[in-house]
Amino acid sequence: MLRLLILLAGMLSTRRPAGMSPRPAGPYGLAEDEPDDDGVWSRPVPPPQHYREPHTRPLPSRRRRRIPRKLTWTAVLILAALIFRKAIAWAALTALGAALHLIGLNADLPHVKLAWPWQSISAGTTTDTDIGPWVLQRIQGISRPALGTENFTFTFTHKVSKNIGIWPCWYSSTFATAGHASATVDLNPGAGWWTPASGHYRLQVLSRPAGGAPGRVSVAIVLPRPQLPQSAHDVTVDNTMSHPIDVQHSWTYPGLGCGALIRPQFSVSVLYAQAQNLAFAQVRNNPKVTAPLISAAEAQAALIIRNNFVQPTVNALGYTLASFTIGWSAAS
Repeated sequence: MLRLLILLAGMLSTRRPAGMSPRPAGPYGLAEDEPDDDGVWSRPVPPPQHYREPHTRPLPSRRRRRIPRKLTWTAVLILAALIFRKAIAWAALTALGAALHLIGLNADLPHVKLAWPWQSISAGTTTDTDIGPWVLQRIQGISRPALGTENFTFTFTHKVSKNIGIWPCWYSSTFATAGHASATVDLNPGAGWWTPASGHYRLQVLSRPAGGAPGRVSVAIVLPRPQLPQSAHDVTVDNTMSHPIDVQHSWTYPGLGCGALIRPQFSVSVLYAQAQNLAFAQVRNNPKVTAPLISAAEAQAALIIRNNFVQPTVNALGYTLASFTIGWSAAS
């Protein structure tokens, strides 16, 4: 009992700094600076701890970055373009040629044959493909005519005679005129034109592809003869290039009476109509005009069929075009 009173008195007489809270309890349930039963202040000794080597925490592994999707698709597109480069080049040139043709331009584009990667001829392989129907199918797909255009010049005389009573009034003028006309070739006369019995289409295989070398074929076709213009509206006259080269008139012209009477007969519409009718007669009857027209139309037809339809088809099937000829049928 006495010890308990002494302990209480000692606790009351102990002075602590203001604002300090009692220290937390130690590991054995006593405060760190709390006196024991004998009134002696002692600091509890922590239990001994075994020495441990410092443990290093493993660094977090960085997450591997994924390849961007855009980069993947770009690589795929580049690879596809390299594999199908010949087909892409052929399609681009074909589209460009069609676009230039629509706007009326004739550009000399490089020729690229259509070739797929699996159609390349490897060494030691042969093919027995019957290419005749393939080429004929391409020819039957032609839907536009071949036009052979030519410019030509001619002269004509326009004369008007009107008498005023006993006065003879007449006026005559000779003009130099420039005309323009086209002859037409029907590149696809219809399915009946290409029947085997007609003999209008012949394809001969000279050699088959073998040993890595392409085969050789010859193609011969027959088309209707070029058609000349059918009406005066198919011929045009360049009015700016027409001019008078000789003028004659009566002794009373250009007097007041004759001049006022004859002059209206030489309007542009009257001269143009007469020149157009005469130009139409030239392209129908004058050999110096009809021959160049027909020759230009035949050359244009041969160029279109060979370069745009026959040669690309045989090249795509592993052949080269050894010869190509076009004949002209009298019956059109």
